[in-house]
Amino acid sequence: MGSLDCSADTSSEFKPLDPEDFRNQAHKVVDFIADYYKQVETYPVLTQVQPDYLRARLPQTAPYLPEPLETILSDVTKDIIPGMTHWLSPNFFGFFPATVSTAAFLGEMLCTSFNAVSFNWLASPAATELEMIVTDWLANMLKLPNTFMFSGTGGGVIQNTSSDAILVTLIAARDRMLRTRGSTATIQKLAVYCSDQTHSTFAKAAKLAGISPCNVKAIPTNLDTAFALSASALRLAVEADVASGLVPLYLCATVGTTSTTAIDPLPPLSDLASEFGMWMHVDAAYGGSACICPEFRHYLEGIERVDSLSLSPHKWLLTYLDCCCLWVTHPNLLVQALSTDPEYLKNKPSESKSVVDYKDWQVGTGRKFKSLRLWFVLRSYGVVSLQSHIRSDIRMAKTFEGLVKSDPRFEVVVPRNFALVCFRLNPFSGEDPERTEALNRKLLDWVNSTGRVYMTHTKVGGIYILRFAVGATLTEEHHVAAAWKLIKEGAYAVLNGV
Repeated sequence: MGSLDCSADTSSEFKPLDPEDFRNQAHKVVDFIADYYKQVETYPVLTQVQPDYLRARLPQTAPYLPEPLETILSDVTKDIIPGMTHWLSPNFFGFFPATVSTAAFLGEMLCTSFNAVSFNWLASPAATELEMIVTDWLANMLKLPNTFMFSGTGGGVIQNTSSDAILVTLIAARDRMLRTRGSTATIQKLAVYCSDQTHSTFAKAAKLAGISPCNVKAIPTNLDTAFALSASALRLAVEADVASGLVPLYLCATVGTTSTTAIDPLPPLSDLASEFGMWMHVDAAYGGSACICPEFRHYLEGIERVDSLSLSPHKWLLTYLDCCCLWVTHPNLLVQALSTDPEYLKNKPSESKSVVDYKDWQVGTGRKFKSLRLWFVLRSYGVVSLQSHIRSDIRMAKTFEGLVKSDPRFEVVVPRNFALVCFRLNPFSGEDPERTEALNRKLLDWVNSTGRVYMTHTKVGGIYILRFAVGATLTEEHHVAAAWKLIKEGAYAVLNGV
């Protein structure tokens, strides 16, 4: 056999992963990131650029020759950062914050460095088994029954987002129903249920699962129930659908809705789901994290009777996007619905059925070593620090709520459950709804246009509401106080036509 010619000059060889070069450049990038974190408070929270701004700043073609890191980072500062809405700013109070931490960042560095593609156990045993362990850890922190754990009869998996969690459980529920009901249940007859406050991703998942849009039943909510799903209203809808020939398939309840953090009552809803043979899923993407604190655990009362639960640590447990933990009581139903077995992936451990192959718990095949992030967070901070973090955010939100209540021009519209305050400027005491909505739209635009604070809005029960969500990792009490001062300045401006 021939041998490789190693005598040629290799000084100009392309080496995309030279360890020493990596060490040198990585130090520079870490310094850049640390400086960004220190300076993020000085940037306008909401970007000030116009659509298509970046095309005019960057070349039309990729560079033919390599460019130095310093030039690239300079362009990040000059061209990229001005076009960002800064989710890490301590003055970001919109949507729900995407939390970050040193521990999660370090875990993500390791995840990226290993570049493990852990679609089955053999492809990366450590990745698979660590994911099984950390999902059990978090389940224990939430005091979930062992039917959700690998140490019991269930199990957990890290999905990308709640959208994926809902989609895969909906597909599993669909396939189970079609198997068990046979010819008496066609996909055209399947109906799924939620409230009108359920995240919009539910309707998208139903569409992808083949459920007819007219069979996605969003039950109306109202202020009387704080926009939570009423079991009695749901029963009326389900009974009417059954009478018309539809087959109830799936119920999605929420612990902490996106608009107002409404909490659906799990015990009566789970009773109803069981009565009609529906798969019940609980979307606790935001509110679920708070349930690691004993004083909030009651929001998960009744969880032992549901089929699946999802929670997103990237929202409130200091773990970077994307990280959504999904627990199921019957993992075999996910595997039956999502399993693939091509020849090129066959191996003895998988065929022995003694290992978990996470490719069969998700839509795609490839997956990152995401559990490292969560493992680093849980080990570096422990349960006690994570509880303290959540309580601190809730305490700051309670302070803001008190400030709103102290000003007669404002009102808190719905009860605060966690770290979101839903309020509005209401100088007319609700006597002129259209004018009140117009004022609040102007107020939100005024506040956000300053670049000093960013909030978002919603509309529930016909009421236009301002949302003040505390939770950015860098937010402290003085940021909340400064935000309220700015909001009051804005109120004066819009009320007096300034």
